[in-house]
Amino acid sequence: MDERTLIEEITKRVLSALQTEGDISQDTAALPVGISVRHVHVSASDLEVLYGPGHKLTPLRDLYQEGEFAAREVVTLVGSKMRAIENVRILGPVRGRTQVEVARTDAIYLGINPPVRASGNLAGSSPITLVGPKGTLILSEGAIIANRHIHMSPGDARQFGVSDHDLVQVEVVGEKGLIFNHVQIRVKDNFRLEMHLDTDDANASGITTGARAHILTQ
Repeated sequence: MDERTLIEEITKRVLSALQTEGDISQDTAALPVGISVRHVHVSASDLEVLYGPGHKLTPLRDLYQEGEFAAREVVTLVGSKMRAIENVRILGPVRGRTQVEVARTDAIYLGINPPVRASGNLAGSSPITLVGPKGTLILSEGAIIANRHIHMSPGDARQFGVSDHDLVQVEVVGEKGLIFNHVQIRVKDNFRLEMHLDTDDANASGITTGARAHILTQ
Protein backbone atom coordinates (compact mmCIF):
# COMPACT_ATOMS: atom_id res chain seq x y z
CA MET A 1 0.00 0.00 0.00
CA ASP A 2 1.56 3.31 -1.06
CA GLU A 3 1.56 6.43 1.12
CA ARG A 4 -1.34 8.12 -0.68
CA THR A 5 -3.52 5.02 -0.46
CA LEU A 6 -2.67 4.65 3.22
CA ILE A 7 -3.65 8.27 3.92
CA GLU A 8 -6.96 7.79 2.07
CA GLU A 9 -7.69 4.63 4.04
CA ILE A 10 -6.95 6.31 7.36
CA THR A 11 -9.12 9.29 6.36
CA LYS A 12 -12.03 6.99 5.51
CA ARG A 13 -11.75 5.22 8.87
CA VAL A 14 -11.61 8.49 10.81
CA LEU A 15 -14.64 9.91 8.97
CA SER A 16 -16.54 6.69 9.49
CA ALA A 17 -15.79 6.77 13.21
CA LEU A 18 -16.88 10.40 13.50
CA GLN A 19 -20.13 9.72 11.64
CA THR A 20 -20.90 6.74 13.85
CA GLU A 21 -20.19 8.77 16.99
CA GLY A 22 -22.57 11.52 15.88
CA ASP A 23 -25.29 9.22 14.61
CA ILE A 24 -28.07 8.97 17.15
CA SER A 25 -29.19 5.68 15.62
CA GLN A 26 -26.02 4.08 17.03
CA ASP A 27 -27.09 4.99 20.59
CA THR A 28 -30.23 3.07 21.46
CA ALA A 29 -30.54 4.96 24.77
CA ALA A 30 -30.56 8.37 23.09
CA LEU A 31 -33.61 10.48 22.33
CA PRO A 32 -33.71 12.77 19.30
CA VAL A 33 -34.75 16.29 20.28
CA GLY A 34 -37.13 18.45 18.28
CA ILE A 35 -37.48 22.18 18.97
CA SER A 36 -41.07 23.37 18.88
CA VAL A 37 -41.47 27.02 17.88
CA ARG A 38 -44.65 29.00 18.56
CA HIS A 39 -47.59 27.61 16.60
CA VAL A 40 -51.35 27.20 16.48
CA HIS A 41 -53.72 24.24 16.21
CA VAL A 42 -57.20 25.17 14.98
CA SER A 43 -60.64 23.66 14.92
CA ALA A 44 -62.44 23.44 11.59
CA SER A 45 -64.98 26.08 12.60
CA ASP A 46 -62.35 28.52 13.88
CA LEU A 47 -60.34 28.05 10.69
CA GLU A 48 -63.38 29.25 8.75
CA VAL A 49 -63.55 32.35 10.96
CA LEU A 50 -59.91 33.13 10.22
CA TYR A 51 -59.76 32.12 6.56
CA GLY A 52 -63.34 32.11 5.32
CA PRO A 53 -66.18 29.59 4.91
CA GLY A 54 -65.17 26.18 3.65
CA HIS A 55 -61.44 26.82 3.93
CA LYS A 56 -59.19 23.76 4.39
CA LEU A 57 -55.60 23.68 5.60
CA THR A 58 -53.02 23.51 2.83
CA PRO A 59 -50.06 21.26 3.73
CA LEU A 60 -46.67 22.94 3.34
CA ARG A 61 -44.41 20.21 4.69
CA ASP A 62 -44.74 17.05 6.73
CA LEU A 63 -43.65 17.07 10.35
CA TYR A 64 -41.73 14.33 12.12
CA GLN A 65 -44.80 12.83 13.76
CA GLU A 66 -46.91 10.74 11.40
CA GLY A 67 -49.93 12.54 9.93
CA GLU A 68 -48.92 15.99 11.18
CA PHE A 69 -47.92 18.84 8.92
CA ALA A 70 -47.05 22.52 8.84
CA ALA A 71 -49.72 24.36 6.88
CA ARG A 72 -49.28 27.30 4.54
CA GLU A 73 -51.78 29.22 6.63
CA VAL A 74 -50.49 31.62 9.29
CA VAL A 75 -52.13 33.95 11.80
CA THR A 76 -51.21 36.95 13.90
CA LEU A 77 -51.32 36.61 17.68
CA VAL A 78 -52.43 39.61 19.74
CA GLY A 79 -52.17 39.79 23.52
CA SER A 80 -53.39 42.12 26.24
CA LYS A 81 -50.59 44.63 25.65
CA MET A 82 -51.89 45.05 22.08
CA ARG A 83 -48.57 43.73 20.82
CA ALA A 84 -48.64 41.33 17.91
CA ILE A 85 -46.57 38.37 16.72
CA GLU A 86 -47.12 37.87 13.01
CA ASN A 87 -46.83 34.85 10.73
CA VAL A 88 -47.43 32.20 13.37
CA ARG A 89 -47.77 28.88 11.59
CA ILE A 90 -50.88 26.72 11.83
CA LEU A 91 -50.16 23.00 12.20
CA GLY A 92 -52.50 20.38 10.83
CA PRO A 93 -54.66 18.45 10.80
CA VAL A 94 -57.51 20.40 12.39
CA ARG A 95 -58.40 19.59 15.98
CA GLY A 96 -61.48 19.66 18.16
CA ARG A 97 -60.41 22.90 19.87
CA THR A 98 -58.13 25.75 18.91
CA GLN A 99 -54.88 25.85 20.87
CA VAL A 100 -52.02 28.36 20.82
CA GLU A 101 -48.56 27.24 21.99
CA VAL A 102 -45.98 29.88 22.83
CA ALA A 103 -42.72 30.11 24.76
CA ARG A 104 -42.51 32.14 27.98
CA THR A 105 -40.63 34.95 26.21
CA ASP A 106 -43.44 35.16 23.63
CA ALA A 107 -45.98 35.34 26.45
CA ILE A 108 -44.12 38.17 28.18
CA TYR A 109 -43.99 40.14 24.95
CA LEU A 110 -47.72 39.60 24.33
CA GLY A 111 -48.65 40.42 27.92
CA ILE A 112 -50.30 37.08 28.68
CA ASN A 113 -49.62 34.51 31.40
CA PRO A 114 -50.30 31.07 29.97
CA PRO A 115 -49.91 28.01 32.19
CA VAL A 116 -47.51 25.16 31.46
CA ARG A 117 -49.79 22.40 30.21
CA ALA A 118 -49.93 19.19 28.26
CA SER A 119 -51.41 19.65 24.80
CA GLY A 120 -55.20 19.65 24.89
CA ASN A 121 -55.47 20.69 28.56
CA LEU A 122 -56.93 24.13 27.98
CA ALA A 123 -59.28 24.70 30.93
CA GLY A 124 -58.34 27.99 32.58
CA SER A 125 -55.59 28.74 30.05
CA SER A 126 -54.85 32.25 28.84
CA PRO A 127 -57.10 34.32 26.60
CA ILE A 128 -55.63 35.39 23.28
CA THR A 129 -56.73 36.88 19.97
CA LEU A 130 -55.93 35.40 16.56
CA VAL A 131 -56.17 37.47 13.38
CA GLY A 132 -56.46 35.88 9.95
CA PRO A 133 -56.97 37.30 6.48
CA LYS A 134 -60.76 36.90 6.69
CA GLY A 135 -61.57 37.41 10.35
CA THR A 136 -60.59 37.74 13.99
CA LEU A 137 -60.96 35.04 16.63
CA ILE A 138 -61.13 36.12 20.28
CA LEU A 139 -60.48 33.18 22.60
CA SER A 140 -61.42 33.35 26.27
CA GLU A 141 -58.92 30.53 26.83
CA GLY A 142 -56.58 28.55 24.61
CA ALA A 143 -53.00 29.79 25.03
CA ILE A 144 -50.52 27.52 26.82
CA ILE A 145 -46.82 26.91 27.23
CA ALA A 146 -46.45 23.28 26.20
CA ASN A 147 -44.88 21.06 28.82
CA ARG A 148 -41.67 19.21 28.07
CA HIS A 149 -42.59 15.83 26.70
CA ILE A 150 -41.39 12.76 24.84
CA HIS A 151 -43.36 11.04 22.10
CA MET A 152 -42.99 7.25 22.17
CA SER A 153 -44.49 4.15 20.64
CA PRO A 154 -45.47 1.31 23.01
CA GLY A 155 -42.30 -0.51 21.92
CA ASP A 156 -40.18 2.52 22.81
CA ALA A 157 -41.89 2.74 26.21
CA ARG A 158 -41.02 -0.88 26.95
CA GLN A 159 -37.43 -0.29 25.92
CA PHE A 160 -37.09 2.71 28.22
CA GLY A 161 -39.13 1.15 31.04
CA VAL A 162 -41.70 3.93 31.20
CA SER A 163 -45.45 4.32 30.83
CA ASP A 164 -47.82 6.89 29.37
CA HIS A 165 -47.95 10.11 31.48
CA ASP A 166 -44.87 9.20 33.56
CA LEU A 167 -42.69 12.17 34.51
CA VAL A 168 -38.94 11.73 34.07
CA GLN A 169 -35.67 13.64 34.23
CA VAL A 170 -33.86 14.10 30.94
CA GLU A 171 -30.30 15.22 30.32
CA VAL A 172 -29.74 17.19 27.13
CA VAL A 173 -26.26 16.91 25.66
CA GLY A 174 -24.45 20.02 24.45
CA GLU A 175 -22.04 22.81 25.36
CA LYS A 176 -24.65 24.17 27.77
CA GLY A 177 -26.18 20.79 28.56
CA LEU A 178 -28.96 20.76 31.14
CA ILE A 179 -31.05 18.32 33.11
CA PHE A 180 -34.77 18.95 32.59
CA ASN A 181 -37.31 17.89 35.21
CA HIS A 182 -40.99 16.98 34.84
CA VAL A 183 -40.71 15.67 31.28
CA GLN A 184 -43.95 13.88 30.42
CA ILE A 185 -43.99 10.57 28.58
CA ARG A 186 -46.66 10.33 25.87
CA VAL A 187 -47.28 6.91 24.38
CA LYS A 188 -49.30 6.22 21.24
CA ASP A 189 -49.16 3.52 18.59
CA ASN A 190 -48.12 5.84 15.76
CA PHE A 191 -45.75 8.09 17.73
CA ARG A 192 -42.15 8.34 16.58
CA LEU A 193 -39.53 8.69 19.29
CA GLU A 194 -38.78 12.37 19.91
CA MET A 195 -38.45 14.77 22.82
CA HIS A 196 -40.08 18.18 22.36
CA LEU A 197 -38.66 21.35 23.91
CA ASP A 198 -39.76 24.90 23.26
CA THR A 199 -37.41 27.61 22.05
CA ASP A 200 -36.72 28.95 25.54
CA ASP A 201 -35.53 25.54 26.77
CA ALA A 202 -33.54 25.01 23.59
CA ASN A 203 -31.81 28.38 23.88
CA ALA A 204 -31.04 27.80 27.56
CA SER A 205 -29.29 24.53 26.72
CA GLY A 206 -27.70 25.81 23.52
CA ILE A 207 -29.16 23.12 21.27
CA THR A 208 -31.06 22.83 18.01
CA THR A 209 -33.26 20.16 16.46
CA GLY A 210 -31.31 16.92 16.15
CA ALA A 211 -29.54 17.19 19.51
CA ARG A 212 -29.42 14.16 21.80
CA ALA A 213 -30.94 13.54 25.20
CA HIS A 214 -31.03 10.71 27.73
CA ILE A 215 -33.63 9.73 30.32
CA LEU A 216 -32.04 9.73 33.79
CA THR A 217 -34.84 8.64 36.10
CA GLN A 218 -38.21 6.95 35.92
